[in-house]
Amino acid sequence: MAPPIYSALIISLGLGTTMTFASTHWYLAWMGIEINTLAIIPLMTQNHIPRAIEATTKYFFVQATASATLLFAGISNAFLTGQWDISYTPYTLTSTLITLALAMKIGLAPLHSWMPEVMQGLNLLTGLILSTWQKLAPLYLIYQIQPNNPNIFIALGLLSIIVGGWGGFNQVQLRKILAYSSIAHLGWMILILSFSPPLALLTIIIYILMTFSLFSSFMLTRTTHINSLSTTWAKIPILTISTPLILLSLGGLPPLTGFMPKWMILQELTKQSLCPLATMAALSSLFSLYFYLRLSYAMTLTMPPNNPAGTLPWRLNPRHNTLPLALTTTSTICLLPMTPAIMSLMPF
Repeated sequence: MAPPIYSALIISLGLGTTMTFASTHWYLAWMGIEINTLAIIPLMTQNHIPRAIEATTKYFFVQATASATLLFAGISNAFLTGQWDISYTPYTLTSTLITLALAMKIGLAPLHSWMPEVMQGLNLLTGLILSTWQKLAPLYLIYQIQPNNPNIFIALGLLSIIVGGWGGFNQVQLRKILAYSSIAHLGWMILILSFSPPLALLTIIIYILMTFSLFSSFMLTRTTHINSLSTTWAKIPILTISTPLILLSLGGLPPLTGFMPKWMILQELTKQSLCPLATMAALSSLFSLYFYLRLSYAMTLTMPPNNPAGTLPWRLNPRHNTLPLALTTTSTICLLPMTPAIMSLMPF
């Protein structure tokens, strides 16, 4: 893809999300989400292979269905209330329709089935954009509507945590595993959104840091299958140490950064007298932890015992800028001791 076209598409992605963030009108917010969708479709099809075309087609139909439902719900809300204000959705029917349409857009269970299949057909860079940037505008709208009854958020969140962990059990394709990981982490965000929006914001920031680190590690080694992880040591030896730590941080193990949001979410649910819900969420996260441990095992304990002949790839000059990966990896691993400082800065 030509650099000017690529730059225009990236600017359009930023413009669409910014328009949604700045909107208080349903129609303008919908327009921003549509700009986002139309900008990422050419990025998905830049590799002219059947799998990418199939993934793009699935993504387009799912997003078109969700957008039509969102527009219909917004028009219905304006008809019933007489205004287009995003934050004013007093009717249960319209707020439920809006929530389900946005849940389909970001891939929350049970409207998640498109996400792993689409991720499998994309390259890692486009998959990173789909897993992080494309979630921001719909999550902002979900935050804005805040229905009076939080049961729908609780149901979507808990089901996403269970499905995200259970779905990644027998996967060997890393992009599908990352898709299920995204579903599970979105479940944690939605679960706590009704009770503590600042904590949901902290969760998504840490999720983006961890996901960026993991995708960048896989992009450096060009790894897309679990069997390829064992050769990482011959390409970039330091990733043999850092990537398992990133995976364990995604799983929420202490003393890594990923433990912080889960610990604080479980603490908040306990304060809200939702101990059974907190217990179910904690137990369901063990499913995700299993396939993170499986990836760590494939990367560290299955290395060949002998050195290959010839020049090792890590002795060559790197072709990618590794500074962003170094910064985000450090944040992914080492932020847990800063929890008191973060809590003092955010209005929990």
